[in-house]
Amino acid sequence: MQKISPMLWFDTQAEQAANLYTSLFKNSKFNHVARYPENSPGQAGAVMTVSFELDGQEFTALNGGPIFKFTEAVSFVVHCQDQAEVDKLWFGLIADGGEESQCGWLKDKFGVSWQIVPDALMQLMSSPDKEKSDRVYQAMLKMKKLDIEGLQKAYAGV
Repeated sequence: MQKISPMLWFDTQAEQAANLYTSLFKNSKFNHVARYPENSPGQAGAVMTVSFELDGQEFTALNGGPIFKFTEAVSFVVHCQDQAEVDKLWFGLIADGGEESQCGWLKDKFGVSWQIVPDALMQLMSSPDKEKSDRVYQAMLKMKKLDIEGLQKAYAGV
């Protein structure tokens, strides 16, 4: 068990969210589902928490009711090896009601914020050539889903 792991508070969609997330990320699985007992704040027998892993990172999702909502103040950064991984995660997470934002940010249909970032972005942005890294930055600002080829063209000045 990890010493520190994220806890996500959902109204009633914890199990649905865990199903979506584990279907998209490699090396992912459900670990445990706990149900509300009799005489508890939740409906007896309804899903209370879902423990799951995304690429080896442990998460817990709680059906805690409508008291708290997700905001962009907390997001999950996903480092992607290539454009195929960026595209798979981007389109999978915005499906069925998610929202695109700017610079690789999105909100899934549950309101959780994600940053889908190709490893190439950090490589290009960390160039010692300030003009090249500035062009990459300016190109990124115009993108919603990050496009590695577009970032590379900006780096090259094309």
